[in-house]
Amino acid sequence: MLRLSDYRGKPVALSFYPKDFTPGCTAQACAVRDAGAVLAGLGVTVVGISNDTLEQHRAFAAKHGLKNPLVSDPGGSQGVRALYRVPRSFLGLLPGRVTYVVDKNGVVSAAFNSQINIGGHMQAILQAVRS
Repeated sequence: MLRLSDYRGKPVALSFYPKDFTPGCTAQACAVRDAGAVLAGLGVTVVGISNDTLEQHRAFAAKHGLKNPLVSDPGGSQGVRALYRVPRSFLGLLPGRVTYVVDKNGVVSAAFNSQINIGGHMQAILQAVRS
């Protein structure tokens, strides 16, 4: 169980993504992994959130050496994705790819859709945290 309040006093990036093991999601997750030292230096935690099961998350993290938390959000009208109003993508067929940067006071300070520019996802997080 992960609670956003556990991170009070530190910036957090809530990174909603469609599915473990897909090319775009893998590239995005590995970029977060590769920026681990920079993120740690800034005190930032990136939390990945998808509809995948905890078992799928464990396999995904193990295969790619991911260290950041991955949250299973099975969806529905009460899910985290619904609470943050993350839109669907690809003609409504897949969950959307949106990141919310929450500042140390618990306020959303930035939000961006990284569906089109997956490669710029990590830079956008770093820019938002440094602002």
